Amino acid sequence: MVKSVINVGIIGLGTVGTGVAQILERNQEQIASRVGSKVEIKKILEKPGYQPKADINNSLIINDSEAFFNDPDIDIIVELIGGLDPANDFILRAMKCGKHVVTANKELIAKNGQEILKMASACQVDCMFEASTGGGIPIIRPLKQCLAANAIEEVMGIINGTTNYILSKMTQEGREFNEILKEAQEKGYAEADPTSDVEGYDAAYKLAILASVAFNTRVKVDDIYFEGITKITPLDIEYAKNLGYTIKLLAIAKEIDGKIELRVHPTMIPHEHPLSNVHDAFNAIFVNGNAVGDVMFYGAGAGSLPTGSAVVGDIIDIARNINYGCNTRVGCTCSMEKPVKNMGEVTSGYYIRFHVLDQPGVLAAISGVFGQKNVSIYSVIQKGQGTSEVELVFVTQVVKEKDLQASLKEIEHLPEVKRIGNVIRVEGGKLS
Repeated sequence: MVKSVINVGIIGLGTVGTGVAQILERNQEQIASRVGSKVEIKKILEKPGYQPKADINNSLIINDSEAFFNDPDIDIIVELIGGLDPANDFILRAMKCGKHVVTANKELIAKNGQEILKMASACQVDCMFEASTGGGIPIIRPLKQCLAANAIEEVMGIINGTTNYILSKMTQEGREFNEILKEAQEKGYAEADPTSDVEGYDAAYKLAILASVAFNTRVKVDDIYFEGITKITPLDIEYAKNLGYTIKLLAIAKEIDGKIELRVHPTMIPHEHPLSNVHDAFNAIFVNGNAVGDVMFYGAGAGSLPTGSAVVGDIIDIARNINYGCNTRVGCTCSMEKPVKNMGEVTSGYYIRFHVLDQPGVLAAISGVFGQKNVSIYSVIQKGQGTSEVELVFVTQVVKEKDLQASLKEIEHLPEVKRIGNVIRVEGGKLS
């Protein structure tokens, strides 16, 4: 039976919560026409003393969790406070009260998603989390539904807007990381504590969700190798340009011979690759399926309204299910247990920048170690002749991570080598 009103309860009225409230108000007529009934906010659960930052009806805000969860009129609860606690308890409590759930909580879904989806199934309620990975970009639903006919072979993307903004500005303007990070914080693209973004944690959470859905297997955050962008310098970016590459923080998941490869790290990709031209705080996710081939999803990966758009999209889907009694829930699809490839067995090309003494035999000494460790060289660049110390840049062919790391351990102890400036993985291009 179609309800006249479907009521929503929101937990947390921060950036995304405010966006959700604004969208539900601004687009109420369109939403009602698509659902078949009005969708209204019944209550907003917040901390005592909270003052809304936007034009929100204060009468909706309560601090009493008992009154919130036990309100029989609330059909859908939207969790938007982030983190593990108390978000996890709130979501499980909502389900046990018979409420459908929508969340944008990437860390929670990455770490506890399986438990949450099992509870949703047991309680016969919907749990949707489209906004947890790509902000406003639709990707969870396409992977579970639109691309369900495919065996997904690769998911690769820019899934953190803060790091993409920083790297884009460094590339376009040649400025230092710390200078642009400060600018990103002033503009609201980066948090006061940017660790989760710039060290790769945020992207790792999102990749755990994407890979679990794409490959139908449970992926734990601990399975993912990740590193951030704090070591990237304008010098590395300039070398990348000269070599025909752009540096991006990429989240990469591949299924090869039944094993899953999972990594997040700065990556050099060819200028002609679609991801190379994703700038500022935008995100893009590149998917390869064995039937559809290559597809890419592009858009705003964060922000009040873009993320709110994905949240409200989930609310609309659940509201339709409520109205028309649809049994179309897509719960946990992690039905397989595919092994995760050890990072040492992962293959890639590599850019390595050395600081070495400007003297005969240095190139031969380094190349000799690479040869002994099965690392083939694609190209070498030397800059700074005539000074006591010069830069020597190697780009390797595609080699195993363990072979590259073994060679670097030996090379850094050569008397001619002062230090290793940076190591960046290379995807695509002419390497083989």
